[in-house]
Amino acid sequence: MLRMLRSALLFFALGYVAAVHAAGDPVAGARKNGMCQGCHGIPGYRHVYPDYRVPRLGGQHAQYIVNALQEYKAKARSNTTMQAIAAGLSDQDMQDLAAYYSAKPAKAAAPAGGNKP
Repeated sequence: MLRMLRSALLFFALGYVAAVHAAGDPVAGARKNGMCQGCHGIPGYRHVYPDYRVPRLGGQHAQYIVNALQEYKAKARSNTTMQAIAAGLSDQDMQDLAAYYSAKPAKAAAPAGGNKP
């Protein structure tokens, strides 16, 4: 009985998170985020050239993430790395990643200076 109750609660919780945050599947997004973690998963990470802070994705609005990925794929946003990554993503991949990241809590601001010595 307890196992069925836990399963039901998990089912409803995952359904609620997916419905609130994006049309995608956050569990699938967690499996697909490997390429994202190389930059977006490092607190305070700064891109070396040109110099800029890599944005945190946790807590970001899902539709913003999807729009950004679509714009990189269409080359309407300029970043060679992001264009290459987005080129290999399907619409469902984008939705899943957006659902995953929008469900994550936003992190505190990174310390000034990022990864610079």
